[in-house]
Amino acid sequence: MAMRFPTLTRLALILGTALGLGLAGCDDKTQSRDTLVIGMTQYPATLNPNIESMLAKTYVLAMTRRPFTHHDPGWQLICALCETLPTLENGLAVPESLPNGKKGIAVTYTIKQGAKWGDGTPVTTKDVEFTYEVGKHPASGVADGELYRRILKIDVKDARTFTLHLDRLTFDYNSINTFQVLPAHIERANFKDPKEYRQRTAYDTDTTNPGLYFGPYRITKKETGSRIILEPNPTWWGKKPYFKKIVVQIIEKTAALEANLLSGSIGYIAGELGLLVDQGLAFEKRHGKNFDIEFKPSLVYEHIDLNLENPFLKDRRVRRALILALDRDELSKKLFEGRQPVADSFVHPLDWVHSKDTPRYAFDPKKAADLLDAAGWAKRDGEGFRVNGDGKRLTFELMTTAGSRTRELVQQILQSQWRKAGIDIRIRNEPARVYFGETVTKRKFKAMAMFAWLSAPESVPRLTLHSDQITTAANNWSGQNYTSYKNPEVDKLLDAIEVELDRDKRARLWARLQKIYAEDLPVLPLYFRADPFIIPKWLKGIKPTGHQDPTTLWVEHWHAATP
Repeated sequence: MAMRFPTLTRLALILGTALGLGLAGCDDKTQSRDTLVIGMTQYPATLNPNIESMLAKTYVLAMTRRPFTHHDPGWQLICALCETLPTLENGLAVPESLPNGKKGIAVTYTIKQGAKWGDGTPVTTKDVEFTYEVGKHPASGVADGELYRRILKIDVKDARTFTLHLDRLTFDYNSINTFQVLPAHIERANFKDPKEYRQRTAYDTDTTNPGLYFGPYRITKKETGSRIILEPNPTWWGKKPYFKKIVVQIIEKTAALEANLLSGSIGYIAGELGLLVDQGLAFEKRHGKNFDIEFKPSLVYEHIDLNLENPFLKDRRVRRALILALDRDELSKKLFEGRQPVADSFVHPLDWVHSKDTPRYAFDPKKAADLLDAAGWAKRDGEGFRVNGDGKRLTFELMTTAGSRTRELVQQILQSQWRKAGIDIRIRNEPARVYFGETVTKRKFKAMAMFAWLSAPESVPRLTLHSDQITTAANNWSGQNYTSYKNPEVDKLLDAIEVELDRDKRARLWARLQKIYAEDLPVLPLYFRADPFIIPKWLKGIKPTGHQDPTTLWVEHWHAATP
């Protein structure tokens, strides 16, 4: 089951050049290359791998651990922490009949030989069983509680081999990307009170404990909101990493990221969490000869979540008017030179399940006006804004992450376009850790929350669209349905897509889902991003993926070019 990761955007003190790698544009062969400083626009709200789903966290933790399964740069599902990917063909995945008459599946995984936590403790099935215990508990607040609910039981064969018995046979039956194993010997004590686990997890209270990590690197220092320092993990079983130290430096303002790269204060900007495409295009024109620059089309869906409990937004006519009043094609051309296609739904045209029959909302101010009139917003006040029969102005608060120059510019354009339609937009932004850690996750935004989902290929959006995934205090803010969207047919489609093994039949279900999504508009689609990877010519081994699994999953292959 693939999770969707919000990509959000914290100004911090920059590191001195002693931690940098020399001027980004120069070819200083005498410069030490054993430390890499990565600039990034956001600091993780938590470092626990199972709580919340912020991309900044995933980017950092990918250097310190490996998931059982994930997608490679070619968009193929592969094993990482497991020895062999279970399939029906190799016999490691076996369908089984359940007592309720339905079809389930037993999937067997073996933990990679030699996998050890950073304190030398082997990664074993005890950790798997503990992780299942945490994920299964309704008060733990894990982001993908649905995966753990589907696991009926775990049979342990030995210290490394276990079988998951799942309550349904899905087309992605062997994908357990979000089953992020936890160290039982450290975290069990913190899980005595599941409701308090979010606050007590060692990943946040004892972050530098080496026993939390088993990847090429481990976190050796953190300065909350500012930077995270990683050093090689001596118990890592794979290829020895090249860099003796990696510093993840948080610089919220994207304009400052570029300046720090050119000054040499940072050696590389994280492609997934750095400059946006308009800045990348301008950078290429000015400094392209000194960098390897790639604009990677990706499954990054920039959109606006709507709070459907807002009385004005409950009316679908208002939601349709909002998108018809926007000239998204013009926005993409002017800001992004057309490199970021307008989105009709959450499915990227590069994904095979994309449906060309999805309704598309072209810029149509006349139709938008008619819909608003019909919805009871025909009158105007003295400032030209629409008001209803009670004299209330059609006003919405539009939020996003503070510091992203591009997002703030997009906000201003949207505000201007909606102003012409008589819609009053109030802009209020927050730092990423607050915005994602509190406002979005706990559905505190009053009307509109702009951010992006980053997903895997053919990622079923159950967590974001199914009614049982609405985040509430009762479920400790688990799930990712931040709009409070409820549609019984969508619930049935999401359930049906997952268990349909026939590609043609599944494609038809996907097409219907996209059509309803575009008609209901629980979210306003904006565009699909193309992330600029601006890589200094001396830095090798970075391969953009275009999906939710970041380049840092292959950090052990990053290295400085031989002089």
